[in-house]
Amino acid sequence: MDFPWNHHRRFNSYAEYFQREFGARVQKLTLDAGFSCPNRDADTREGGCTYCNNDAFNPSYCSPTKSITQQLQEGVAFHRKRYRRAKMYLAYFQAYSNTFAGIDKLKTLYEEALSFPGVTGLVIGTRPDCINDEILDYLAALKERYYIIIEYGVESHKEDTLLKINRGHTFKQSEEAIKRTANKGINTGAHMILGLPGENRDDMLEGSKRVSKLPISTIKMHQLQIVSGTKMAEEFKLSPELFRFFSLTEYIDLVIDYMELLNPFIVVERFAGEVPPRFLVGPGFGLIRNDQILIQTEKRMEERNTYQGRLFV
Repeated sequence: MDFPWNHHRRFNSYAEYFQREFGARVQKLTLDAGFSCPNRDADTREGGCTYCNNDAFNPSYCSPTKSITQQLQEGVAFHRKRYRRAKMYLAYFQAYSNTFAGIDKLKTLYEEALSFPGVTGLVIGTRPDCINDEILDYLAALKERYYIIIEYGVESHKEDTLLKINRGHTFKQSEEAIKRTANKGINTGAHMILGLPGENRDDMLEGSKRVSKLPISTIKMHQLQIVSGTKMAEEFKLSPELFRFFSLTEYIDLVIDYMELLNPFIVVERFAGEVPPRFLVGPGFGLIRNDQILIQTEKRMEERNTYQGRLFV
């Protein structure tokens, strides 16, 4: 098989993808532009997905009370303390559904981000029921000058699971939105959660087969984490027997099984999610960072002598 990545890696890595795209290191700068979601109450902003608490993954500098420019400035300073300085940045509209607004508001926010020095594109996190042709046409025009990707929260291919977690959309809607976006020539990403209540190993691996048939550019995998302040935290407290958690070793093997079935042209952005310990209600992997999980996953892939797409058909 001809791999779309360097042969010394066993999967299509996100870092190498950007090296191929830009020829240099690129840093994502997370933003909270004050959006909501269509499955939240318009007045109280309560409701939403049963597992969701955005405070658990927003960097400290992110706040909708700050302008886009201020958040980008603070984001650059934040990352300079942790990493070597990047030459280019992507403005990452992350919190909630970042196309859930009228086109004029979106243009104002996106174009403020794109005017910031060094920003070369947008990463837009949203839902498949928050997209339309007007937005897609606008983003298709932007992609002629900037890197643009829409990352869709898909989470599961099982309709009953999506109903249980109150996603408010179907997998069919995800398929349709991803295809419409790709047909406009816009990069697409998918977020998937492994270990949602009621799903077994076969269900999750079937999800890999289903997303592999879609025209997605990137994928993020997250283990299920029970986060404080969510409906799922309440459900876990009342009925812990309904939840199945993986040890780190079990999860790594599951991710590798998932990647063996995954289209090798899909770039793997992340294997797992990180939640600050103060937010974590259910079992976790302990004080281990995503980069450590990456190292252990690649080591285990070597032990199993396998690679992304080995079983892809």
